Amino acid sequence: MSDWHAVATIKDLAARKKKSVEVAGTPVALFYINGHVYAMNDICIHEQRQLSKGALLFGKVICPGHQWKFDPATGEPEDQDGCQPTYPVRTDDDGTIHVSLLPVKEQA
Repeated sequence: MSDWHAVATIKDLAARKKKSVEVAGTPVALFYINGHVYAMNDICIHEQRQLSKGALLFGKVICPGHQWKFDPATGEPEDQDGCQPTYPVRTDDDGTIHVSLLPVKEQA
């Protein structure tokens, strides 16, 4: 069984810049920012709101609850404690986006 799950295509994601998907029962938000795809847990660590329903502003993911600003690459919130879970992403030559729920250090 593969640790990578096909979840979307670049073409689908590029149109709206964000998308909610489910990976092995885990809600995941995909974001397309400056030509890169990022994956984060879709449920905010602060207000348990769907990050995929928030906004993208200056390369940050803005939670629709209390407007926490998250770095999509690291999950670090701006001026707040905690860390939003992020997931490794890879894209095939045909534009298929794959997400793994394994920590980055296990992706070798």
